[in-house]
Amino acid sequence: MLKLYGGARSRASIVQWYLEEIEIPYEFVLLDMQAGAHLQPDFLAINPFGKVPAIADGDFKLWESGAILLYLAHKYGKMPESLEKQAEVGQWVLFGNATLGPGILLETNSDRETPRLLTPLNQILEQQPFLMGDEFSVVDVAVGSILAYIPMVMQFDFTPYPAVFDYIKRISERPAFKKAIGPGK
Repeated sequence: MLKLYGGARSRASIVQWYLEEIEIPYEFVLLDMQAGAHLQPDFLAINPFGKVPAIADGDFKLWESGAILLYLAHKYGKMPESLEKQAEVGQWVLFGNATLGPGILLETNSDRETPRLLTPLNQILEQQPFLMGDEFSVVDVAVGSILAYIPMVMQFDFTPYPAVFDYIKRISERPAFKKAIGPGK
């Protein structure tokens, strides 16, 4: 069985959300980060950087939430067939981790980057319910998880971005989101 390693309030909840969405059985291994469980040799053999999330799928080990999401989407047949559409999925996953998260959640970047990032997202979400069209996908987990953290971690006025706000509400109501990320997690 696939093992997902994470800590309390860690990015492992993003991977857990996707596993719940695609209904793949997994074992969640909660590491006591305060006690340094992520720095022990057994976990460092999975991720030599001592960071979570990480997975062990049989003998295969992988870390970095975006890489794990892409692996799971490929493995369980949730990727589009064309190379071009697969590249778009990768683009969105990387955007969530490398651009959106640091752009909005890092205080030094937030004032400048937030309008530059949320304005186009709002325009996209005015046209369609999910980032790649009419169907929920791994892209919505990768980008949606970052967006959903905004109201959880900061005071933010979504008035200029009503479609983004509606999107956050829509994805936050999904049962898998509630189980992995929702209130009390």
